[in-house]
Amino acid sequence: MKISVVVPAFNEERLLPQSLAAISAAASAFAAAGWTTELIVCDNNSTDRTAEIAAAAGAMVVFEPINQIGRARNAGASRATGDWLLFVDADSFPTHELFTDVASVIASGTCVAGGSTVRVDRTGLAYAAGVGWWNFLSRTFKWAAGSFIFCEAAVFREIGGFTDRLYAAEEIDLFRRLKRLARRRRRSIVILHRHPLLTSARKAHLYTVREMLRFWGRTLLSGGRTFRDREGAFPWYDGRR
Repeated sequence: MKISVVVPAFNEERLLPQSLAAISAAASAFAAAGWTTELIVCDNNSTDRTAEIAAAAGAMVVFEPINQIGRARNAGASRATGDWLLFVDADSFPTHELFTDVASVIASGTCVAGGSTVRVDRTGLAYAAGVGWWNFLSRTFKWAAGSFIFCEAAVFREIGGFTDRLYAAEEIDLFRRLKRLARRRRRSIVILHRHPLLTSARKAHLYTVREMLRFWGRTLLSGGRTFRDREGAFPWYDGRR
């Protein structure tokens, strides 16, 4: 068994070193199962040292010139040679225990894809409420957070990977299609929860409450059309880090 870890990265020189170090340490869980891994970082048109840092960490560096998270993940996956794809965002820090749970689920042969609940690097009632609400939705509807997704490579390619019509919420679109395929094949989608993924809550301090309320208000009023262009989905693409 071979696992391809794919990390999309746009101007991530600040957090990428810690993320890649965490991935490398956690990957010992796959080695313990007798599996091999490869690390692929997709440089999504960065203007900082993202590609240099990735190469120094021993990753295969793939370049995607169009700033779009789904395209970056697809570009990395297109170079992957593993049996399973594991997408980890560049501001996220998986643990050995989480990767051990992934290995166990894959080895069971019962699922086609999955993800993990999350926790953030900040404390407070607002953070706990927001994360708790997302984790409830994730486990209820089998939607994996984009920061951590694992999928059988053949299945990912069969359904066409991530859509290029969305600049955000592309993971929900992916899992809607994965769930249909899983039902046809009588296999499952798994959201792991024993060891939640640690991810950055940086959007909460990079953007004002007014900016985020305006964004989510427009998103709700437009029926999600803000996710369909780069300017509309500005919290992911305006370069604030």
